Amino acid sequence: MKSFVSVVFGVAAIASQASAHYIFEQFTYGGTKYPVYQYIRQNTNMNSPVTDLTSTDLRCNVGGLTGGSTQTITVKAGDSFSITSDIAVYHNGPVSIYMAKVPSGQTAASFDGSGSVWFKTLDLGPTFDSSGNAVWPLAQTYTSTIPAALPSGDYLLRIQQLGIHNPYPAGIPQFYISCTQVTVTNGGSGTPGPLVAIPGFIKGDEPGYTVNIYTNFKNYTVPGPAVWSGTGGTSPAPGTTSAATPGTTTAATKPVTSAPATTLTTAPATSSTGVIIAKYGQCGGSSWTGGT
Repeated sequence: MKSFVSVVFGVAAIASQASAHYIFEQFTYGGTKYPVYQYIRQNTNMNSPVTDLTSTDLRCNVGGLTGGSTQTITVKAGDSFSITSDIAVYHNGPVSIYMAKVPSGQTAASFDGSGSVWFKTLDLGPTFDSSGNAVWPLAQTYTSTIPAALPSGDYLLRIQQLGIHNPYPAGIPQFYISCTQVTVTNGGSGTPGPLVAIPGFIKGDEPGYTVNIYTNFKNYTVPGPAVWSGTGGTSPAPGTTSAATPGTTTAATKPVTSAPATTLTTAPATSSTGVIIAKYGQCGGSSWTGGT
């Protein structure tokens, strides 16, 4: 009986840990929401995050270095797409979208994302209300656009949500990542950049990585490279949002959405799980030291 009870509790613990997170698993294009992992590389770590800044798992998640049986979808430059997670994102933190051009001689299915090939097409940080309170982009479905100036070819399309809900260094920021395999047609003649390598695109000392969002949190800069402007290669400054000055109700600055070729809409969370969370109420509370 003891043995049976231990097994039951063990399974329950695993299920509880898995349910504490989320994974981006479905791709929508042209009005069709495709089956789970049809065009998104399937990871092998359930819905757990990646936390090692030196790991190649930061590219397309654990088990996602190559496409395996994942199919590649054809999309047109300038068209919109959506990516959906298994449950609504609820850990506070920014959302970013990156792309990487597949080198000649390889395909979207075979490319492992190595080299300085990644560029960012979107940053979505918090907005700040008139009282200076941060509102994060927590949703289950994120919609963006393939930049119209993007040259045709095979690409990896990477979505990243960075959970910074457990203040560093007691807690370690968590990367929730998935890669979609796409072939872009009707492309333009833009020059994406700046180009970065993953790992290496975040060093670990950036304010947007180490910030304590519960103490004197009045502005935020999304870590990583600047967002590509979607044109000839010049990029705006890294995405920064800050608290509004007294008497106003809008963010003082918000260049995170300034790239003309890329927009994002956060659909209302379709799951009530964890969308509104008390201070330190996520993943272990104020004494959290790692693990989930």
